[in-house]
Amino acid sequence: MSDQTRTRTPRLRAALAVAAVTGLGATALTALPAAAAGEAVTVQYRQSATGSDQVEPWLKVVNTGTTGVPLSQVKVRYYFKADAGASYTYACSWAVKGCANVTGTFGTLSNPTATADRYLEVGFTAGAGTLAPGADTGDLQLRFHRSNWQPLNQNDDYSFGPAQTAYANWTKVTATVGGVPVWGTAPAGNDPTPTPTPTDPTTPPPTGAALFDDFNYTGHTDPAIGNHGWSVRSNSGGPGVPGATWAPENVTFAKEGTNSIMNLRSSTAGTGESTRHTEVLTKATKFKNGTYAARVRFSDAPVSGPDGDRVVQTFFTINDLKAPMADDYAEYDFEYLPNGGWGEPGNILYTTSWETYRPDPWEAVNQHSEVRASYAGWHDLVLTIDDNSIVYYVDGQEFGRHDARYLPERPMSINFNQWLIDLAGQTSTTPRSYDQKVDYVLHVKDQVLTPAQVAAKVAAYRSAGTAFVDTVPAS
Repeated sequence: MSDQTRTRTPRLRAALAVAAVTGLGATALTALPAAAAGEAVTVQYRQSATGSDQVEPWLKVVNTGTTGVPLSQVKVRYYFKADAGASYTYACSWAVKGCANVTGTFGTLSNPTATADRYLEVGFTAGAGTLAPGADTGDLQLRFHRSNWQPLNQNDDYSFGPAQTAYANWTKVTATVGGVPVWGTAPAGNDPTPTPTPTDPTTPPPTGAALFDDFNYTGHTDPAIGNHGWSVRSNSGGPGVPGATWAPENVTFAKEGTNSIMNLRSSTAGTGESTRHTEVLTKATKFKNGTYAARVRFSDAPVSGPDGDRVVQTFFTINDLKAPMADDYAEYDFEYLPNGGWGEPGNILYTTSWETYRPDPWEAVNQHSEVRASYAGWHDLVLTIDDNSIVYYVDGQEFGRHDARYLPERPMSINFNQWLIDLAGQTSTTPRSYDQKVDYVLHVKDQVLTPAQVAAKVAAYRSAGTAFVDTVPAS
């Protein structure tokens, strides 16, 4: 995030792990037009709350087939009628399989009914393992609430069963295995369909307007950086530690193998005056729908000195907030916190889609997905925006899918930065520094690419010896 945004409050970071995992690959789905032989699951449900505070669908997935079912291929949908203007936050209270292995994302129905226009899709990471024949997942004690904690109404929700106080088969939730429907009845006209997988064609799409940069520069004063439309930030201001300096000299470039790498180094000695943040951003705000991608190396530990600072390492797009709660604001973030922050005790990766916010008193309208795990190392980050949704991918797997209500109204800039939320995580006055590296950045205007297509397009640029191109027209 840039200086147009402000530090979030812990309440906005209350949800638990949200990530979507890929199902069967394209080849497998072609070979298996129905669920694989012997694969069958049912879903049991009980409600744990009938009030207006939050929805608590408790679920069990039962393998009623004759073969083991990898839970990473299972998706369960709970359907509900959204309250007017509401956004929702998902959480896992407890799960036998472990909340870190249970995912939850919200989707919008293509054919709304009187009792459903949204759904919570529950999935599993590979860590959840395989469900043996006759076995069940045990309790999945899930919940979701309005993001601003305003009251909600469950009584008009398709999947809600107020009298269902003990686990039993419930056909008003649906389940798929590898994208193939195997259980339940969806609201009329809304049968579950497979989520596009990152194993879709790897052939680059037809040539269109695009920005690609391999970050092949000599240093932060290289005239080519400005000529290519980038700004290395030096002006003061937020986000982050008050009194910190945004230090362009801490942005460096080097070769790692055959690739050129941009490095953002942020440092502190425990005071605002000693803190150095780094940011590189496009000077133009001309990017809107299409595909955004970057290969980024996050780090958990400092290059030197004591660990523990509440560092934020990012790749994001943004435009300016013209007025508090302005409805044409837009921001889409990948944010990695190696040492926690915003009320989180440990490492966590967020993807967040912003509609708007007010800095004082703080109020935000956004939708986010998150996973509490270490993401130290290189990662392929892909964000796609079309007229229907915002989708985030990490290393080829869908990480979060956000609603059409968060789509951008105005073009944005493309940004990378690394900064410290505060100095409370590590109070030492010993100097320490953190590195965030970037291999490349890609934007393809008005085209939604799969992660595989992104990789193919980057490879094509590099094979052709193209280190930079920008054919995206000014907005």
